[in-house]
Amino acid sequence: MTDGTESAGGDGSTACEVEREPDPSDSLRTFGAVVQALREHAGYSRADFGGLVRFSKHTVESVELGRRMPDESFVELAEEVLGNTGALRKSAKFLTRGEAGLAAWFRRWARLEKVAVSLCTYECRLVPGLLQSAGYARAVFDNSIPPLSDEQVEAQFAARLERQKLLRERPNVPFSFIVEEHIFRRRLGGAEVTRGLLDHVLTLTAPRNVTLQIMPMDAEFHACLDGPLQLLETPECRRLAYAEGQQNGRLISDVKEASRLYQCYDTLRSQALNPKDSRGLLERLRGEL
Repeated sequence: MTDGTESAGGDGSTACEVEREPDPSDSLRTFGAVVQALREHAGYSRADFGGLVRFSKHTVESVELGRRMPDESFVELAEEVLGNTGALRKSAKFLTRGEAGLAAWFRRWARLEKVAVSLCTYECRLVPGLLQSAGYARAVFDNSIPPLSDEQVEAQFAARLERQKLLRERPNVPFSFIVEEHIFRRRLGGAEVTRGLLDHVLTLTAPRNVTLQIMPMDAEFHACLDGPLQLLETPECRRLAYAEGQQNGRLISDVKEASRLYQCYDTLRSQALNPKDSRGLLERLRGEL
């Protein structure tokens, strides 16, 4: 919640409207929908409700649409006006701001990455975000359809750099990557970008806690033909998985399904090149450019 409060004028309008959330989160949208449902059930218009909670109807609308993080005073007064069920007060504790530059379906997984005790990634489409060089990341964004605005590119670039801090700031967490060989052979962004990418990946995967294996193009067996996969273990020893497709992603918490995906990843490890040979392949590819 925000620390500031908002004072209303005699007509119920606000003296200073707090800036909108640049990228509303799912939790803000859900909270807003609950406020709206309770307000409508109680028979209040937005203007009437705003007068009761001492905020303008425009602020009520912003909260209900998930465009504003509600002030603590808003939550408390709304709770009292709408029946003191405790629903708003309790749910407000779980509100989070949207992470600009991250897809809505990926945000929950990104938060779990920050506390995970292990992370595993298999990728068959492009270099994993945690390993992307600046030039490669911008080349990826430049290929977005429809084209991104300069502001959107910068937001996504900043979010990617923020995620990559995990590799530097968590040296005791094991990171495992398995990436298809053809991804490194594709010269996305051109030869210069690819050279920078290979140098960047070789540097990031040098520490003891970071392992990179390449799945060779001539492999006769493949345990992850269903697509990209990410796995992590939480501090509570829960094993979770994440699968992503076109404009969507799915967090997998079912124990049996997650266990099967861990088995697939473990099998793929045995089918991919070992870390030493994988680095050797990247170095050869770098020399060919």
